[in-house]
Amino acid sequence: MEEKLPFAKAEVVRLMRKYLDDDKMIRERVKIEMNKFLGEIVKNICKELNKYPYTVVEHDMFKECVYPYRNLDRINEEKERMIKHLEAIKSDCDALISEIKRSFDLTSKL
Repeated sequence: MEEKLPFAKAEVVRLMRKYLDDDKMIRERVKIEMNKFLGEIVKNICKELNKYPYTVVEHDMFKECVYPYRNLDRINEEKERMIKHLEAIKSDCDALISEIKRSFDLTSKL
């Protein structure tokens, strides 16, 4: 008994082959899981679209809902930039703590 997949398997495989190297073989389980994964993405985007109070789905709404999928690289770059900035702040704080401890160490000055 074959599973009910959200998309025609042949179409998903055709798209995969279009972007995979020619020497790659695709296992059956991967074809099925890719199909399910794409169906999950559609489901998640539609859940986001359902949050709008409007009865018509507009292009701007769609663009907003797919933003995380289309901008993964930019989002990851921003995350890395923010982490580096926070690490620099942490380093500054550690230096200030050391300076305060050294400046206000009353026990060594007695």
